[in-house]
Amino acid sequence: MRSVISLVGRPNVGKSTLFNALTGTRQALVYDMPGTTRDRQYGEAMIEERKVIVVDTGGLTTQKEGVETLMQDQVDQAIMESQLVLFIVDAKAGLLAEDYRILKALRKYSTPMILVVNKVDAVRESVLLDFYELGLGEPLGISAAHRQGMNDLRNKILELLPSEETDSLDSSDAVSNKVAIVGRPNVGKSTLVNRLLGEERVVVYDMPGTTRDSIYIPFERLGKQYTLIDTAGVRRRSKVEEVLEKFSIVKTLNAIEDAQVVVILIDATENIVEQDLHLIGFALDAGKGIVIAVNKWDHLPEDQKARMKQELDRRLTFIESFVDVHFISAKYGTGVGTLYPSIDLAYESGRRDLSTADINRVLEAAVRDHEPPMVGGRRIKIRFGHVGGHQPLQIVLHGNQLERIPGSYKRYLIQVFRKAFKLRGVPIRLTCKSSVNPFVTAGKPKRTRQDSE
Repeated sequence: MRSVISLVGRPNVGKSTLFNALTGTRQALVYDMPGTTRDRQYGEAMIEERKVIVVDTGGLTTQKEGVETLMQDQVDQAIMESQLVLFIVDAKAGLLAEDYRILKALRKYSTPMILVVNKVDAVRESVLLDFYELGLGEPLGISAAHRQGMNDLRNKILELLPSEETDSLDSSDAVSNKVAIVGRPNVGKSTLVNRLLGEERVVVYDMPGTTRDSIYIPFERLGKQYTLIDTAGVRRRSKVEEVLEKFSIVKTLNAIEDAQVVVILIDATENIVEQDLHLIGFALDAGKGIVIAVNKWDHLPEDQKARMKQELDRRLTFIESFVDVHFISAKYGTGVGTLYPSIDLAYESGRRDLSTADINRVLEAAVRDHEPPMVGGRRIKIRFGHVGGHQPLQIVLHGNQLERIPGSYKRYLIQVFRKAFKLRGVPIRLTCKSSVNPFVTAGKPKRTRQDSE
């Protein structure tokens, strides 16, 4: 069982920067504005020879209303599941009354704490003396941005962590299906994540833009490992004004790139819009498995449901033959359980190892049933095929004049492969390579003395 370390402190003291420094990633969104982090963000760090889980949390404030209350709940949950808390304060700002109030709240837990004074690179060393007043022993000065003092911090962490329980069947080392939940702002992405997990894991608030970062949440269901990725809502480019929101959109697109399966969430109370199609297109171009979930379906009038289904049929013709569409209510849980079989099937389809013999058996049958067309009086010949890669699943065909295969015949072959191998939810790409005659050279060959004789 891996130990869990939570990073706790006021807004803008550098928790996300320290999270990235410990995990060796850029997973947490870092921006010079208080309140950037709102949800718990999990990451894996290696402390010497030991793997630990690091949790980035939202900044604690004295405000007890609106989204700040929900952020406080997230921090409380992070502390309760941790074996060690890093209480982070700001050397530049100095010791504030708010730090005392946070420490008072932390003391109700029995979790061991390390006092970490960040941003010491910008102040005199004597500033550290002020933080002895907190009564947590010697403050540990670091600069997370410049990786200063990180070795001392890692050594201190190792001293206070409980001994590691060895478990040869540690589920955290198993292959995890990364599932990104994406969509426009306020379509219910965080509500769906909480419903899939069965707990209030991420902040849900009735205001677009509540989620600002891509939150990675590993969990296990029925013996299978998953990592849900809750992402920020993506609006049209013309609507994006704040720099922080632009960063959030980049993190969302990176999450799609990192995932194996993407669940595109669409708001049933609104018509499908261009931004929904752009997200689907981005996921397709990235070669990811796709599942469509139409949310807020519960109280929709029957005539509006019928219109929405017609609109989906009209706008999603390019994927409806291989992508599952689910009508759900994330708030009440209706239909949410049916997402897992589609997610699993898309994941397995994207990773399926197809043998060359099986591909050629299906290819020969397809060509026998429907031969390629004639081009310039010559028949296009497909000789054999094989797998060229995964995500997206790529099938490479070899033969003569394959560069002239029309798009309609390629679509026919893709449908044949999809049906034969039961590939669902994933794009398939055909790469055609024509054989080159080694005896044909460019241009007219030069005459030699032997030729003239």
